[in-house]
Amino acid sequence: MCPSGMQGELTSSDGAPELSIVMPCLNEAETLETCIAKAQRWLRAAGVHGEVVVGDNGSTDGSRLIAERLGARVIDVPIRGYGAALYHATRAARGRYVVMGDADDSYDFSDLGAFLDKLREGHDLVMGNRFRGGIAPEAMPWKNRYIGNPLLTGIGRLFFGSKVGDFHCGLRACSRAAFDRLDLHTTGMEYASEMVIKATVLGMSVAEVPTTLSPDGRSRPPHLRPWRDGWRHLRFMLLHSPRWLFFYPGIAAMVLGLVTMGWLIPQPRRIGSVEIDVHTLVFAAMLLLLGHQATMIAAAARLLGVRERVLVPEAGRGALGWLGFEASLEGGVLLGLLLMLGGASGAVAALVAWGRASFGPMTPSTLLRLVVPSATLFALGTQVALWSFFLGVLRLPVRSLGAVPPAARGAGE
Repeated sequence: MCPSGMQGELTSSDGAPELSIVMPCLNEAETLETCIAKAQRWLRAAGVHGEVVVGDNGSTDGSRLIAERLGARVIDVPIRGYGAALYHATRAARGRYVVMGDADDSYDFSDLGAFLDKLREGHDLVMGNRFRGGIAPEAMPWKNRYIGNPLLTGIGRLFFGSKVGDFHCGLRACSRAAFDRLDLHTTGMEYASEMVIKATVLGMSVAEVPTTLSPDGRSRPPHLRPWRDGWRHLRFMLLHSPRWLFFYPGIAAMVLGLVTMGWLIPQPRRIGSVEIDVHTLVFAAMLLLLGHQATMIAAAARLLGVRERVLVPEAGRGALGWLGFEASLEGGVLLGLLLMLGGASGAVAALVAWGRASFGPMTPSTLLRLVVPSATLFALGTQVALWSFFLGVLRLPVRSLGAVPPAARGAGE
């Protein structure tokens, strides 16, 4: 029983709460009691069967005792990190729905009705939007408000097709079924991005509701480190989007390199007073090869990420999915051999041209117009063949290493 007769958990007839309100906690003694009390008052006033769950991340300031005194359930989370605290506390929650919010009193736990309404309507994930609800003066540093959050949200919307307007709002809700399906892995601040990205890619129903942000009630600095945590969010988005990190830049490099080579192979070109010749042709060839490498890395990253359940499969995989999952090994090797044959033929033609000059000096511009494309074709063909075999290796069915007898480990290496 809580002070003033308030209960920390309101149970239904079958003993299971409808809603769990989860708060990550690391030394939040100054504000935790206020947050818990607001949440409990709202549960009672709204007549919602619910519980408050605190994911304690190793507090040493008495936060745990405060939560227990108020009747909240405390889950010990020895793995440090915002994401770890939220994940394990949510795993321990017993509600059909879960609302997650920071315990620094910057979010209003006294009005969660809009979140619960959206969940009851059938949405899988409900995000708060501080830019629609209101940000109080001094509640968010200017660089976060006008640079960090808009930039990262924009990148998330571009990379993953999300409609969410505030990727990193600390007040959000989901159904327990959706949480289990999301299969979240990150332990730090990027947990917020992972949740939105996976919900979007999996085709879950995502809704937004306006919410407010107030200055937090702590006297100490926040755990958030804008530049460090901003980079962690950006890095997470890049690593979880091989399409934007490798594939699109690779395709662009290949097209630019190929077009430039086709333009320069017949003859030198002039733009105004500048003559563009074989020196640019060499760099165009390099661009073509680097672009191909990038596209192959994208396919391998996509395939490996899905197999290891770090990335989620996408519906209608497109060119990248076809390249990683469906392109024939034999077809790739055959294409590689044909390209190598083309390169070898060009090398022979260059040798013949040199022979006609009695293997003496030749105009470099003339000879390199044969040598550079030939060497590029041969190198590209070699890459295509080798990458086809490598992708084939990644597609091999495997079992967990733990299931392999020790004597067999390393066999064939």
